[in-house]
Amino acid sequence: MNISRSSLVPVVLALSLIISGCSAPVSDPSASWSWPEDPPTDRIGWEEGYWYNESIAVNQSDGLNETELDAFVARTMARVEHVRQLEFREEVPVEVISRKEYRNEANVFRAEPDSWQEQVYEASFLIGEDESVADVLNGLYGGAVAGYYTPGDDQIVIVSNSEQPKINRVTLAHELVHALQDQQFGFNPPQETHDARIADNGLYEGDAKYTESLYEERCADDWDCVPIPPAGAGGGASFDFGVYLTIYAPYSEGPEFVAALHERGGWKAVNDAYDNIPTTAEQIWHPEKYPDEGPTNADVPDRSSTEWSRFDRETVTTRLGEAYLYVMLWDTRAIDRQSLRQATGQYSRYNYTSGASAGWGGDTLVPYRSESGEFGYVWAIEWDTEADAEQFDERYRKLLLQLRMNAERIDSETYVIRDGPFADAFRVQQNGTRVTIVNAPSVEALDRVHASG
Repeated sequence: MNISRSSLVPVVLALSLIISGCSAPVSDPSASWSWPEDPPTDRIGWEEGYWYNESIAVNQSDGLNETELDAFVARTMARVEHVRQLEFREEVPVEVISRKEYRNEANVFRAEPDSWQEQVYEASFLIGEDESVADVLNGLYGGAVAGYYTPGDDQIVIVSNSEQPKINRVTLAHELVHALQDQQFGFNPPQETHDARIADNGLYEGDAKYTESLYEERCADDWDCVPIPPAGAGGGASFDFGVYLTIYAPYSEGPEFVAALHERGGWKAVNDAYDNIPTTAEQIWHPEKYPDEGPTNADVPDRSSTEWSRFDRETVTTRLGEAYLYVMLWDTRAIDRQSLRQATGQYSRYNYTSGASAGWGGDTLVPYRSESGEFGYVWAIEWDTEADAEQFDERYRKLLLQLRMNAERIDSETYVIRDGPFADAFRVQQNGTRVTIVNAPSVEALDRVHASG
């Protein structure tokens, strides 16, 4: 995936991108106005001829014309500056495309087949052997992306569910924050592990979502804002909610992390975080652990037989982190599903914490492949305490494997799922604060993937 920042709209809400209007954008003569004329130089809260609290008349019921779009974007830039207390250094082009155009032409979020990713999503019981990870991700992104900012192009693309060019003010504000981040801080190269990517996105998306929320609070209180359009046709296509939750995690938990930083030290504390990017989802979920508590080492020694080997790629391990553990337990109903809806913060949409995942300390997933083309993996998970490890171990064995996946227990450590997309053999060992899961196509192959130590 490219280093693009996207505004993901929950498909289950059928939120679309339709805004009303087509008259010329002019100042409302009835509005009370106390600001001076255009300043001689740029300043926070003024962009391209518009102050942040200046009224504009934009009726978009039949789409936006070019003049309206320019006014709408300029005033939104001024408002984002005012809320975020940062200055845009240059204008940000905005293009509006239809959902059909996005699906047919945009390749920003196009996933390609990747056997490495297949093992990641299979290990977390999100996508089994009967589906392609690329197909699931492409189906999800095809219907859930509302807009995105691409650093390489320095422009925003808004995806409209209408054939006419219409924009949701929330999506526009969100993506403008990403453009502001790029101009002020830049973006990092893609992180190596799934956990680190969620952490990185937790800051960037959290900042955008938090600023967007403050923007909306002003719309509710004292700003004259362009109305949010009625919902149009949804994104369609198939939708895997479990996979969606792994992608949406930074959008849900990131705003609370940024709000905690803001409360801790104002916008300066948020700005400083771009020089000290969070490293784990745990730091996003639990801001008190940022920046001092990093991941515990969970190295996996290679104990495979000659016919099995780690994947031949630059990075042969990944860290999934607390987010994937929670979603795995939630999606397999190994924890109370209602816990997801019990968001604990003002700015979070979901709750991604449970007793069975919150004690995470570190983990390493190592996919393996045999000479005959079979797959397996070793997943070592370190926990903060032995009690945390025991709690996860019990839920994984009894609830996830045996109750939800109907696994047959072969001995005290070995389980077999006989049928279905996750049919495989599993060896689960808990030793102190570590839980080690070995997966192979058969019981006999478990020791070939990773011999018992």
